[in-house]
Amino acid sequence: MAEVGPINNAASYSPFVKSSHPLLDVADLSKAFGGLVVINRLSFSLEEGETLGIIGPNGSGKTTLFNLMTGFLKADHGKISFSGNEITNKRPSHICQLGITRTFQLPRPFPQLTVLENVTAGRAYGKESSSDIKQARREAMEILDFTGLGNKQAVISKNLNLLGRKRLEIARALATRPKLLLLDEVFAGLNPKETEEALELISLIKNRGITLTIVEHVIKVILGVSSRVVVINFGEKIFEGLPTEAINDQRVIEAYLGEDFHA
Repeated sequence: MAEVGPINNAASYSPFVKSSHPLLDVADLSKAFGGLVVINRLSFSLEEGETLGIIGPNGSGKTTLFNLMTGFLKADHGKISFSGNEITNKRPSHICQLGITRTFQLPRPFPQLTVLENVTAGRAYGKESSSDIKQARREAMEILDFTGLGNKQAVISKNLNLLGRKRLEIARALATRPKLLLLDEVFAGLNPKETEEALELISLIKNRGITLTIVEHVIKVILGVSSRVVVINFGEKIFEGLPTEAINDQRVIEAYLGEDFHA
């Protein structure tokens, strides 16, 4: 996939000036379902321009964390701040308008709409939304070109293959003009060639200056794109640091990687 020209109004995709506070700050966050504690007193922060990997076993609370950060679930305890403003338990639409957007493990396009219509909807209702539908369509088309879907604009989204649906999920998220993009297992189910193509797209997104947080089981991805990782197990943070340190940490090996793991 070749580098493409700048997305319209590309200033919002340029590297951000460092501020005096983290872009995202999660403090003492907890969530339980009945008697089952899924997130337990979890704290971490994220600086602008970073790529943070979040890893852990199935059921460790990674997707629940994303749901809390984007308002799809209400926290029982703790605080989430974004750009210095508390967003704990705010509506998903409000959080999106502030600049946090996520993808889902299972892509959730509007199945009966075309690829272009899906992305246009994101452009029309996201951060700095466009009330001019023609302008929204032009910007959506530029995003499709950027994500490698320019030749699929007229395809009904339900007819895309898995890689196409994952690209569309990312394109819809980018259409909202996020400062922080949360990627939830976008590499799951992809073959090695598709994984390489998806990694190239993630690299292009990083080059736009967008801050990323990635939940992923493909360790190659975490090692390749993350500047720092947080490892959680049973909803608790058991490690935070460099990816190369994580894969050699005994707690991480015992809880997640296994003794036979080789990077």
